Amino acid sequence: LFTGLLFFGLASAAQPVKQTKIPILIRCDDIGMSHSVNMAAKKVLETGIPVSMSVMVPCSWFSEAVDLLKQYPNVSVGIHLTLNAEWKQYRWGPVAGVKQVPTLVDSLGHFFPSRSKLFANNPSLSEIELELRSQIEKAVKAGLKIDYLDYHMGAAMQTPETRKIVEKLAAEFKVGISRYYDEVDVEGGYDAPIASKQDTLVAKLGAMQPGGTKLFVFHVGMDDAELSAMEDLNPFGPKEMSKHRQAELNALISPVFQAMLKEDRFRLVNYGDMRKSR
Repeated sequence: LFTGLLFFGLASAAQPVKQTKIPILIRCDDIGMSHSVNMAAKKVLETGIPVSMSVMVPCSWFSEAVDLLKQYPNVSVGIHLTLNAEWKQYRWGPVAGVKQVPTLVDSLGHFFPSRSKLFANNPSLSEIELELRSQIEKAVKAGLKIDYLDYHMGAAMQTPETRKIVEKLAAEFKVGISRYYDEVDVEGGYDAPIASKQDTLVAKLGAMQPGGTKLFVFHVGMDDAELSAMEDLNPFGPKEMSKHRQAELNALISPVFQAMLKEDRFRLVNYGDMRKSR
């Protein structure tokens, strides 16, 4: 009996301990905002990694984003619910039409540049619901398969009442909501200095410990004439925005970061995977 127990103990000790892989979820925001952002998104998509991309339906480059996203099976598409237009030289307005949602726009029919200015205008909850629903419906009509909702600058989640609207729409369209799963936010490096974004990103991934799905949110773009001409109307936006977005893109698609993502201790997922696992 002792020999048998000894053999069992040795055999058990020889078995490798199965470790749970850490799920990594990469989300790229503002797709469709500009041609520059779309071209940056294309570079991310071409890596082939599972990725989630949030589309801004009211923006001028939405149609190009639709055509792009339809080409890649590795992407899970979300609606970046939009109630703000924050750039001085580039403004957009509601999908539902200005006359349908007058409390959501300024005197020129543009969304307000910040959440505070929007809610200082006492926006109608029914108009918010109409506009957000219109954005989702336009994306679906354009042929996008939508897996989740999230929220540009947090405006759609500003109050308990607007949060209920988002939850209602998610249930109606049978999609998820970003940060409603088990996500743990890991800042993707937007606030890091331009020169150290890659090092920051690599260090964060290297120090990752199990516990929840690690959500990295990126704002990629190209440092070109289009994006560098855009000036944030809000004082909290980073200066040299186009350079920050280019650096984020470079860090995300860098060989060193891409190699780390393929390490055996990580498991890349997108919101399509998250929906299926529920």
